[in-house]
Amino acid sequence: MEEKLEQLAQEAVAAFAAAQNEAQVEQARIEYLGRHGQLRKVTQGLADLPAEHRPAVGKLANQIARQIQEAFAQRQAELQAAAASGEQAAEIIDVTLPGRTPRVGKQHPLLATLEEMIDIFLGLGFTVAEGPEVENYYYSFEALNYPELHPAMDEQMTFYLSAEALLRSQTSPVQIRVMEQQQPPVRIVAPGRCFRRDTVDATHCHTFYQLEGLLVDEGVTFADLKGTLEVFAREMFGPQCHMRFRPDFFPFTEPSAEVALTCIICGGEGCRVCSQTGWLEIGGSGMVDPNVLAGVGYDAEKYTGFAFGMGVERLAMLRHGIDDIRLFYTGDMRFLEQF
Repeated sequence: MEEKLEQLAQEAVAAFAAAQNEAQVEQARIEYLGRHGQLRKVTQGLADLPAEHRPAVGKLANQIARQIQEAFAQRQAELQAAAASGEQAAEIIDVTLPGRTPRVGKQHPLLATLEEMIDIFLGLGFTVAEGPEVENYYYSFEALNYPELHPAMDEQMTFYLSAEALLRSQTSPVQIRVMEQQQPPVRIVAPGRCFRRDTVDATHCHTFYQLEGLLVDEGVTFADLKGTLEVFAREMFGPQCHMRFRPDFFPFTEPSAEVALTCIICGGEGCRVCSQTGWLEIGGSGMVDPNVLAGVGYDAEKYTGFAFGMGVERLAMLRHGIDDIRLFYTGDMRFLEQF
C-alpha cells in the first residue's frame, strides 16, 4: 500500500508537470484527486490492511494527497502566469497599473470538512459508499424498520416527487443497498446531500450534508460504537472535546442514542448555536435493529452492528466557530475567502 501511494504521487506530479494548458491540468486533477480518482481507489484498500498498519498508512495517504494538491496548484499558477505574460506582451504595457495576482480556487468549507471526516474514518478501516439522492419508499422507510404512519413519512417532513419517489431525508438507504449486495463484515461511511422540510434558521436548512456510518460483524457492541466516535471526535477537534450520549429513539437502531459534542463556540457556557445548553447535537447513533439485519438476509443471531449519522454543517460550524448555518449557502465571497 505504501509503495502504491508513493508511486501514485510520482505519477501525479509528473502528469501535472507535463500539462501544457489549464484543461490538461484539470483533467489530471480529476484523474488523481477526483471523487473517483486514483488516490481514492488506493485509499479504499485501507480496509483490507491489518489494524495495526492502518493509522500509519492513513497518515501517509493524507501526506500524499497534500503533495498532489500542491503540485496541482503550483502548475495551475504557472500556466496562468504564463498566459497572463503572453497577453501582456501583445499589448502596450502600462507600468502604472497594479500587478495581477493569479487566484487559485479553494474547496468550499463544507466539502473540506466532509473530506476531513472521510479521511479519519478511512484511517479507521471504513470504506466509502454512495447512493442516489432520489430514493423510493422501500429504501427510505420500509427497509429501515419505520412503522406505518411514522411522522417522518408525512408530506410536512419529506419532499415527495411522487407516491413512491422522494428526495432522501438521510443517507441511511445507502446502508440497506450495501448490505443487500455484501455479506458481513461491512464497514462503510456514506456521505451525501439530504433534504428535509426544515424551517431555515441559525442551525437548520432544508438542504444539508450528512455522513453516516455502518459496521456489521460478529461480536460488535455499543462499546465499539462509543470508542469509534470518541476517536473521531479527538481527531477532529482535539483532546479537549467531550462527547455525550443520551438515550433516544430511531426506528432502525435499538438501543439508540443522541450524540452531542462540547460547543466549541462558547466553550460549553451556552450560546444561541447550542440553544444555551453548552452541547451541540451532531447526530444519532445506536445498535442496528435485528429487524433491519433480518430484512437484508443477515443472521441476526450471529451478527450485530452499529450505525451513526452526523450533520456536516454542524461539525463545520464547530470547527470554524461559525454561529449561523445560512452563511454556508449565501455564496458571499467575503465569507468563503476566509477558508
